[in-house]
Amino acid sequence: MLASVGAAGIAGLAGCSGGESDGDTEGSTGTDGTSTSMNAEASGTVKVGVLQPVSGNLKYYGEQALWGFYQGLSYKSDDDFAPPAETGTHTVTVGDVDYELLVRDTQLNPDEAQTAATDLVSSEDVDVLFGCTSSASATRVINTVAKQSGVTTLVGPAASADITSNGDTCAANVFRASENVAMDARSGGQYVADNTDVSKVYLFGADYSFGRSVVNNYQSVLEANGIEIVGKKFVPQEYSEWEGLLDNAESAGAEGIVAGFTVATLPQLFTTFLNGDYSFRVFGGFATQITTGIVGQTLQKVLGEPLTAEKLSNAKLGPFTTRYHWNQYDNEINSAFVESYTDAYGVVPDLFSSGTFTASSALVQAVEASGSTASADISAELRGMVVADTPKGADGYAFQEYNNQARSQMSIAELTVNDEDNWNAAIKPSAPVTTVDAERTTIPSDASEMDCSL
Repeated sequence: MLASVGAAGIAGLAGCSGGESDGDTEGSTGTDGTSTSMNAEASGTVKVGVLQPVSGNLKYYGEQALWGFYQGLSYKSDDDFAPPAETGTHTVTVGDVDYELLVRDTQLNPDEAQTAATDLVSSEDVDVLFGCTSSASATRVINTVAKQSGVTTLVGPAASADITSNGDTCAANVFRASENVAMDARSGGQYVADNTDVSKVYLFGADYSFGRSVVNNYQSVLEANGIEIVGKKFVPQEYSEWEGLLDNAESAGAEGIVAGFTVATLPQLFTTFLNGDYSFRVFGGFATQITTGIVGQTLQKVLGEPLTAEKLSNAKLGPFTTRYHWNQYDNEINSAFVESYTDAYGVVPDLFSSGTFTASSALVQAVEASGSTASADISAELRGMVVADTPKGADGYAFQEYNNQARSQMSIAELTVNDEDNWNAAIKPSAPVTTVDAERTTIPSDASEMDCSL
């Protein structure tokens, strides 16, 4: 819950095509060679190559990414579409268009993701690619497949900010609805600066693209708001010797720490922090259920059972950013989404769920608005799109034309004791302390961190 799990927070929980796409052409030719009309009602088939991890210890990341994507399609269709999160082909019909999903297992491995993406484009002639959970995998697929092929690519839930801010990965056919690390930093970091007494922060991160993105984005936001960075340290994933590093943060005068890690590292960090006598707080982002469950177990072990509001309040944890959780948004779309998702999968929607729901919702909207199933026409329609149907409400996400990243609201919540039957963790996010407007959550086009030019 606190941290960055392939996706993120101040404590770190947790990735445009070089080939030019003539998206303005009326009557383009689809990948199957058939002519499509921009003005006619869309019909035919959209083949979507899906790249997510559906095996291994972290297959839940892929499951929730897929479940959100499936539920976006289900919401737009007249059917209850809830296939299993496994490899294979699944088809759902929306209007006169069949969406044929070819699901491949990336195993959270960039090599596997690249191989699968290459096959989907070259052998299966997909019109759209959707994935990945790993930022490293997403970056590999963009650089080796998406940019060369020009196929419309919907990235998610990979969260490294570089995917839509670095000139090497930005491209006209690459879009991301899912929230990213920069959005975590710009919402959570700003809240810490405006609403806490913290003036000095020590930054920790995993020594790979995701952890570095967490640290770099928080450093940028915090320093811009007058908060001093008193140190930063990158360590390998699964690092466990935390006492010395936390002692260093204490000696440096840190009043808060940020930790860009996943479930592989967070339990050890929190165990050391909670068992120590540190004066600083841990800020962060609420992660997925798998991480939140382990952190909750750690809190129960250190603080004792049962957890209480008083124990959590005294633990020096939070406040926390959340990209999305089931209890953060009160609107008709989210209510329907939470009900259908829970009925289908036995768990409430999680951190990645809204972004991937929005990706498939946007895909359908692009096909319907363009009247075309051709990949180039879908990309052209996605550019600058305001997505109508999202769990964050009507028109809740908007793709920015300068980098194809969707901006959306973020919320800030406290740590609270869980009372939700369909959330398998001892802790959960509280009702929102505040909601950060979408305009304030994304990297502006003129920011030094923005290197996209579409």
